[in-house]
Amino acid sequence: MQSFKKISAFLMAFVVLFSTMSFSFSEHFCGDHLVDIAFFSKAESCGMAMETASNDSDCNAIKKDCCSDQIQQIEGQSNLKIDFKNLTLEQQQFVVAYTYSYLNLFESFDNNVTAFQNYSPPLVEKDLNVLYRVFRI
Repeated sequence: MQSFKKISAFLMAFVVLFSTMSFSFSEHFCGDHLVDIAFFSKAESCGMAMETASNDSDCNAIKKDCCSDQIQQIEGQSNLKIDFKNLTLEQQQFVVAYTYSYLNLFESFDNNVTAFQNYSPPLVEKDLNVLYRVFRI
């Protein structure tokens, strides 16, 4: 039972972590073929990218680049905070009662009360273990 609680707490922590985390991955295509995929960074080029024409060139022909990059982002949740302004009266009463009872669990008594402090034990007239022949091993 204890290991089940630990495993379930561990799994719930991962669910919260991955639901709030944002991911991005980049893909580099050369024509219709996927060349590279990169997570959290830009994908590497295949080296076949066309150079842009300079202003001094006398060539007016524009060649289309066969390579393309696609960047996809997966956004995580950002609103995990509970807004206490929107609680109903019953929910507010429950929160107050739960907090009060939870905090009272950890209060300790200032002094230890012993009821037999002023009383002495009874006098033993006979040894009952020997009389009834009952011995603990």
